[in-house]
Amino acid sequence: MSAEDQIAQISTLLHRKLGVRGKTLSKTLRKAKHRLPRRIHKQAMSLAKVETLAHHPKLRLTLDLTGLGAATREVTAYLNEIDLADRRKGWWLSMLGGLAFNVLVAAALLILFLWWRNLI
Repeated sequence: MSAEDQIAQISTLLHRKLGVRGKTLSKTLRKAKHRLPRRIHKQAMSLAKVETLAHHPKLRLTLDLTGLGAATREVTAYLNEIDLADRRKGWWLSMLGGLAFNVLVAAALLILFLWWRNLI
């Protein structure tokens, strides 16, 4: 697999799993920076640095394909482990948890106000 194919694969996975888009891999990674672990982000940035070299026919020969392959495998493995259904379920549960907390606080404040006004 060529370096261009590896970069395209990472860009596609970032779009599919994290919902970020960009014209280049570096722009895509800039948008997804805080959603990725530091180690994975560094590996993906090493791919983004060689993105311009991969398009040039002569400079492509200077690339370290084994290092790029290892970085691609590591980033791809992490992105493939992301379970979209579990992330959606976690988002809904955290939103409902926050909503429940706010309702409990509002009820407690209402009871405190009624007690303070001697209406209870």
